[in-house]
Amino acid sequence: MAAVVPTLKLNSGRDMLQLGLGTWQSQPGEVTKSVIIAIEAGYRHIDGARIYQNEPEVGAAIKAKIDDGTVKREDLFVVSKLWDNAHRPDCVLPAIKKTLSDLGLEYLDMYLIHWPMGLQPTDELIPRDANGDCIIDNETNLIDTWKQMEELVKLGLTKSIGVSNFNSQQIQNILDNGTIPPSNNQIEMHPYFIQTKLVEFCKEKGIVVTAYSPFGCPTHPSAKPGDPKLLEEPKLIEIGKKYGKGPNHVILRWLLQKGVVTIPKSVTKSRIIDNFNVFDFTLTDEDIKAVESLDKGRDGRINTELFLKKSKDYPFDIEF
Repeated sequence: MAAVVPTLKLNSGRDMLQLGLGTWQSQPGEVTKSVIIAIEAGYRHIDGARIYQNEPEVGAAIKAKIDDGTVKREDLFVVSKLWDNAHRPDCVLPAIKKTLSDLGLEYLDMYLIHWPMGLQPTDELIPRDANGDCIIDNETNLIDTWKQMEELVKLGLTKSIGVSNFNSQQIQNILDNGTIPPSNNQIEMHPYFIQTKLVEFCKEKGIVVTAYSPFGCPTHPSAKPGDPKLLEEPKLIEIGKKYGKGPNHVILRWLLQKGVVTIPKSVTKSRIIDNFNVFDFTLTDEDIKAVESLDKGRDGRINTELFLKKSKDYPFDIEF
């Protein structure tokens, strides 16, 4: 019997499962199998995005497990994201329709604006000029984009809407000028980068935080040889030994106890199953302080998206 995953109440009135499966960097040839394994192991929250270029395969896995009776659609919490080249108002509806078609679903549980930065609206997911530089679209306006996100809720295409990689000022702008508040802000968060101020800000505003790259993402393109690896941190290993757990369990348990959603990614059966085994122990306050002592502040950020730094909406130039 799989463990019951705790939920957090969204400001949309929906419940969001605190532990999900991430699908970033999961290749089309392997992601169907990994999602099937995850659903069989008890996962019901699947996080994806248009830019991951694997939504048809994710959808095939979901269909397989619905068809064989393992789950019903309403048991699942499926997340996707509006990509940067679809920020213009007339691009938002076609973008979610493409995602829904690829997933084979009638609605999403959560649809996020993936990044605040806009790219030129072309068929290319990352449009580039003759020099190979990304073509940034500085004519987009996040409020105009958000108002179209609100329309998707009214059309029944998604139950909740939110943002990803937004800073506090960008979120406040939406709160001040939108009608439906963001339900979720998905951000990089792990013991090297604990994001205390942004997490507190979101909680004060009634916005649930999702932590991506909870293990620090050692496979990120910007990772360098010799970079410290979270899963090899002696402090985390030591804490885990007290409970017969690994450093991965300690990190996930820390996030759960912080009241944050998290979406560890894996395509390996044993790791997918292992990451789910975090509901039978509790970290002490002392443990949590030890985990958070690894924080490197802003230097701990891995996913900087520097190739889009020239965008007027680049989010990481302020403290939080």
